[in-house]
Amino acid sequence: MSDLLKKDKQYVWHPFTQMKNADEPLEIIKAEKTILYTADGKKYIDCNSSWWVNVHGHGHPHIGKAINEQFFKIDHVIFAGATHPKAVELAERIINILPKNHFQKVFFSDDGSTAVEVALKMAFQYWFNKNEPRKRILALDGGYHGDTFGAMAIGQRGYFNKPFEHFFFDVDLLDFPNTDKENELLVKAESLFKTNEFACVILEPIIQGSAGMKTYSIKWLNKLVKLAQKHDVLIIFDEVMTAWGRTGKLFAMNHCEIVPDIVCLSKGLTGGVLPLGLTVTHNKIYNAFLSDEKSKALLHGHSFTGNPIVCAAACASLDLFEKDETWKKIEFICNKNTEFLQKIKNHKSIKEVRKCGTILAIEINTGEGNSYFSTIRDEAYKYFLGKGLLIRPLGNVIFINPPYSITENEINKIYIEILQFLENIKK
Repeated sequence: MSDLLKKDKQYVWHPFTQMKNADEPLEIIKAEKTILYTADGKKYIDCNSSWWVNVHGHGHPHIGKAINEQFFKIDHVIFAGATHPKAVELAERIINILPKNHFQKVFFSDDGSTAVEVALKMAFQYWFNKNEPRKRILALDGGYHGDTFGAMAIGQRGYFNKPFEHFFFDVDLLDFPNTDKENELLVKAESLFKTNEFACVILEPIIQGSAGMKTYSIKWLNKLVKLAQKHDVLIIFDEVMTAWGRTGKLFAMNHCEIVPDIVCLSKGLTGGVLPLGLTVTHNKIYNAFLSDEKSKALLHGHSFTGNPIVCAAACASLDLFEKDETWKKIEFICNKNTEFLQKIKNHKSIKEVRKCGTILAIEINTGEGNSYFSTIRDEAYKYFLGKGLLIRPLGNVIFINPPYSITENEINKIYIEILQFLENIKK
């Protein structure tokens, strides 16, 4: 064991890891484009974009240059009572790339969970400030919105959150909208909305991430959102994972007829280089916080809110999304995933294969159902590491969402090894 791994074992507590029996972590010493390099000379394709964030590939020179230049201008400054050029540039650019003439205000935070927390606080305080307190919230069962307390409360119960559930506020949940339940769920949603007690509905649009990359109908989503609008229920789209080209378009909402009231952004926002969360809304909500009473302000913030270096990285990432080359790469991954799906969809080891843009998910038929704690998860993880692929399955769901820098040889290697793994599964 290297000195670094010894010190890691002595001092570090890793996330989503049972430290008692965890294998030694990979000792990463370099990352370039799609490849991670370890101290023992091995190379791994980063098939999941390092927790779904690194959209352009590791070490992109344009983002690195922007970070370096910004450091020598303003490294950090308080964002209450002060502003700076990169925050204003980023806010303006975000407003202009979201659906036109709908969003007007951007609130800065630190990551996806806090972007969601801000959205929830906006929704509840909006009604409070209007002297029409609405205290209920509707969410989709199986959702994942982060690991802070509000985000946990509106997400999947049980798996990660059981020790904390007695602290959660009550949430009304709709079952996942499988095809045979769509109409039934819309009827239930309208009956709930009619009570005029709902502050908001929050959704991962089109695809649920941590639930196993489960996709659902865009038409159904449009109908649900229209019902929410009909009953004046605020609509929150959690696009922390679904934005930045992952669904084949810049935002998942670009597939929809209706625009939400609030959208949460993070992960690929900075190209996956630095942490940043944005909660974006329109003036109708913003104006409800304007008052002579200071207590009606949105009293929320973070030490690193609007950090200039982070904003510079996000602006550089947006530069890359303005290039045709980026969208050709996204289209390339989408097409390759479609081809591979057609090849394996009837495989004996597969329960279901799902595709959404650059995301491909393969649910293994284990007889356990869709379980995050499926025993096949560790088996698959170790198998793929042995083949030079860093893939972290969601239980019995193997999925890929690679950086857009991936080459044809690299993505073909991923497909070959996934198919080989499927062939090796023992029934």
